[in-house]
Amino acid sequence: MSGTEQDGWGSSDRAGCDLLAAELAACEREEFTGRVRVTGTPGGTLHLRGGLVVAVESPGSPGPEALLLRSGRVSDEQWAELVREAGGSPWPAAGLIAREYAGAAQLRVVCLMAMRDAVFAIVAGRLDDCERDAEAEPAAPSPYGESPWRLLQDADRRLAAVETLACPVSPDRERTVAAPGAEWTEGLTALRRELLAHADGRRSARDLAFLTGRGVYAVTVEVARMLGEGLLERVEEPPPIPLSPAAARHGVGQRLRALPLPGPEPDAAERAADPEPPADEEPATDADDLPRRSPGASGINESVNSQDSQAS
Repeated sequence: MSGTEQDGWGSSDRAGCDLLAAELAACEREEFTGRVRVTGTPGGTLHLRGGLVVAVESPGSPGPEALLLRSGRVSDEQWAELVREAGGSPWPAAGLIAREYAGAAQLRVVCLMAMRDAVFAIVAGRLDDCERDAEAEPAAPSPYGESPWRLLQDADRRLAAVETLACPVSPDRERTVAAPGAEWTEGLTALRRELLAHADGRRSARDLAFLTGRGVYAVTVEVARMLGEGLLERVEEPPPIPLSPAAARHGVGQRLRALPLPGPEPDAAERAADPEPPADEEPATDADDLPRRSPGASGINESVNSQDSQAS
């Protein structure tokens, strides 16, 4: 089933969202076990058990592994050792609990935050098609399923919140650059300083979320606010370079169009993601996020306030 192309941020792909909602409602009603693959930009996969969603994966948002690694509770070396001990499992939950790197409740919160962020990324993009597929075990399933309808309602609420901002942006389209002198503005939060450092005119909110290790919704909201305050500036797409008649006759245009477009450079240090604030509140600072044990590293607080990630 096909969606519609987005013309801009204010014209969300409502037809595609409605069709996806109908498909997931049928899955919940039929207690479907398997996966629903959503094609589009960025697209993703929703894994269901008995009609409930246990995991969501999307290239548009950081996953639970990156979120946990960024928290500072587990180092890269410790994670690699846990994966080896688990026989290559991409989500060694038993080892994390046994080594007391994280508790069972903490892992559930991590999975839920990543799940909600991924659904937001999928719904905020373009939905081309979705279809059910055979059962496939997700990399990091939540021990408790979530209602697909509730996840879609949460994503829709977030979309509406972003659209009400003065300078709304799409998570994966607009590119921004730091305004001249913005880094010297007084009272900048740690998140804003990170965004200014990485906003080089080639990166979208999605790219900045991976680079800063934050949720894509939280970064999208903060980028929109910083645009409204003049701390960031939009970068317009460069116009096509006209070719001379001689170059066109020799097929230069065809050869140029065949070349791959440059994209943001991958960053080996990409990590994700903090619980995301609603658009009508200030984004969480380091003290409100997965708390840090020392500057530059963070640890998951033993009492994660899951209500913050559900606030409107």
